[in-house]
Amino acid sequence: MTAERRGHRPAIGAVLTRPDVAALVEEHGHAAVVEAVRTVVAELGTRGDLMGPDAGSVVAGRAIALLRRQPRRLHRVINGTGIVIHTNLGRAPLGAEIASRAVEVAAGYSNLELDGLSGRRGDRQDLLSDLLCRLGGAEAAMVVNNGAAALLLALTALCRGQEVVVSRGELIEIGGGFRIPDILRLSGARLVEVGTTNRTRVSDYVAAWGPRTGAFLRVHQSNFKISGFVARPPLKELAGAAHEHGVSLLEDVGSGLVPPGLPAVAAEDRLSASLAAGVDLLCCSGDKLVGGSQAGIVLGRAAMVTRMRRHPLARALRPDKLQLAVLEETVLRYAIPGRLREIPVWRMLQLSPRELEARARTWVGALAHSGVAAQVVAMEGAVGGGTTPGRTLPSFGILLEDSHPARLRRYLLGVEPPVLGLEREDGVAIDARCVLPGEDDLLLSAIRAACGAVP
Repeated sequence: MTAERRGHRPAIGAVLTRPDVAALVEEHGHAAVVEAVRTVVAELGTRGDLMGPDAGSVVAGRAIALLRRQPRRLHRVINGTGIVIHTNLGRAPLGAEIASRAVEVAAGYSNLELDGLSGRRGDRQDLLSDLLCRLGGAEAAMVVNNGAAALLLALTALCRGQEVVVSRGELIEIGGGFRIPDILRLSGARLVEVGTTNRTRVSDYVAAWGPRTGAFLRVHQSNFKISGFVARPPLKELAGAAHEHGVSLLEDVGSGLVPPGLPAVAAEDRLSASLAAGVDLLCCSGDKLVGGSQAGIVLGRAAMVTRMRRHPLARALRPDKLQLAVLEETVLRYAIPGRLREIPVWRMLQLSPRELEARARTWVGALAHSGVAAQVVAMEGAVGGGTTPGRTLPSFGILLEDSHPARLRRYLLGVEPPVLGLEREDGVAIDARCVLPGEDDLLLSAIRAACGAVP
């Protein structure tokens, strides 16, 4: 670059004083705006494009465009995978009314720990206990900040220094490296493995029982399924054996199924079925199949829940006001006839293949008017979240044919809002099940933008 061209490089400070650039500070912050201006100056300076008196205007325009192309770190994504509870996409989405309730609570002060009668300090665990007890007919309930925390607190408060008997086939690891043996170790309880990977009987638990046994533990086999020559004791028999030997039966239900009526989910996974079978204390996630906020729900015998609530670890794992607000609004819908479909997870799981095919055909027709070729295809989705391993959801969607599917998928993730589809050999498929109501126009615009970007 010549000395003449270097002389026309605008000063960073001068660009920042321009009204159009200075206005960006309120939206993005001073440091981000400075970084964007420096990036543009370095890029254009390397190419020798910073010449003339309008160099500052050029830099300002490029910096503004750069900042406005950058999405928020946490932003909306359209789910075209057909996986309803998608861990990478935030798991259970919230209904509009449910989300607005959380916003209402967050926008001001709340009675999070205020006793409304005395005006003195209350306990946040009292807010939802009665609603949660009705989910499965439990004596008592509490909430912590996630499902793993619920199991950790239960084992720490109830079984520290004691032995916990669990089947080898249930020593699971799920996403993020969460392992049952590690949780047991952290809780101070001692793991006693019984049975084999594929077959465990009630007699195996009883044989491992001893004076230091604190509990039998049953764990949902998230993310995998064993078939063929298998055996797993019924909950009722396992509960009977535990109580006969003076120990408790704890269960990590995992996904937390509440209402019946879904072929894709086993009836025995229901919270009420576990408690009716004799489980003394169970833990489950507040999102996933419950469909609320990420939280850990604990249901069970009053004496056991009280011990957990009084344990020092409970404070470190307690939920915040947003989690409780969302969970309350979600749980209320289970008690109101006809309002279950306001929980997005349940609405999506109940969509029929015929409904999904009709929606996909509407998309194909709309895209055809824009010159984008797409075809309706049969697909298979999943409940997701480790809830029902091995089971699929018959579905329909559209296929955007392309000879470079990886590139098209990347373009779809680069538009606003990003669209996550399924890469196939002949293109990218978008399942209709998990595209939320009101997202159709956004999806079609994103597809048009992505397909227009393909050379």
